Amino acid sequence: MEKQQGATRDTIYEYAERQYGSLPEHLWNAFPLYSVFRRADNKKWYAIIMNIQRNKLGFDDGEYVDIIDVKCSPAVRDALLGRQGFLPAYHLSKKTWITVLLDGTVDSQTVLNLVDESYNIASGRKQKKTGAAASWLVPANPKYYDIEKAFSESDEILWKQSNSVTVGDTVYLYVAAPLSCVKYKCEAVEVDIPYEYSDDNLSMHKVMKLKRLYTYDNSDFDKDALKQHGVSLLRGPRRVPFGLRIDLEEKSENKK
Repeated sequence: MEKQQGATRDTIYEYAERQYGSLPEHLWNAFPLYSVFRRADNKKWYAIIMNIQRNKLGFDDGEYVDIIDVKCSPAVRDALLGRQGFLPAYHLSKKTWITVLLDGTVDSQTVLNLVDESYNIASGRKQKKTGAAASWLVPANPKYYDIEKAFSESDEILWKQSNSVTVGDTVYLYVAAPLSCVKYKCEAVEVDIPYEYSDDNLSMHKVMKLKRLYTYDNSDFDKDALKQHGVSLLRGPRRVPFGLRIDLEEKSENKK
């Protein structure tokens, strides 16, 4: 598979309208290429696309480039700054916004994930994401099920249904000791499949079908890497912290 292309102005225009019904607002006659996106319910901005000279961002040349400013948490901002394509917010609060280059440096999915995150932050309250499919971190114990053998035989496996996982969600499987790392990126392609099974360790009444999308190296996301994102104990399915999700997606996309 080819590496995913970077996001463009048109990519974001189409996504914002399809996901949120947002159309770009051009508020300044002097800057016709500045496009503001705001929530319909409270009118708060969640993104602004600008076209500016690169030297205003700290680069040496004066060529024009499209950028997008999005809201993000301080933890996400700190995790992204220093990576190629991410910069302190231009013309907005550097504490609550971040600038992303739209020149192909940052892949499209990462940018759209940030747009989703910004949209939710702009609500002013905690709520379930309304944009991209959810991402889950799910533990797998090799003492009870040889998941490596299962994926060596097929890219699709049946897994105990996690109540919150729906079709299209991404499931990252964390394989416990001796591996102790996130090993597989999967997509939930079918859920709530009736399935009766019971033994001394496990009881199942429904399963979901997971399709493997990517296999990580054992050293990519071990216990220490997860602790850096606030994940220490994993006893059941949980949502993937946003910063960790960015890292997981970036690793899988860059190796395609």
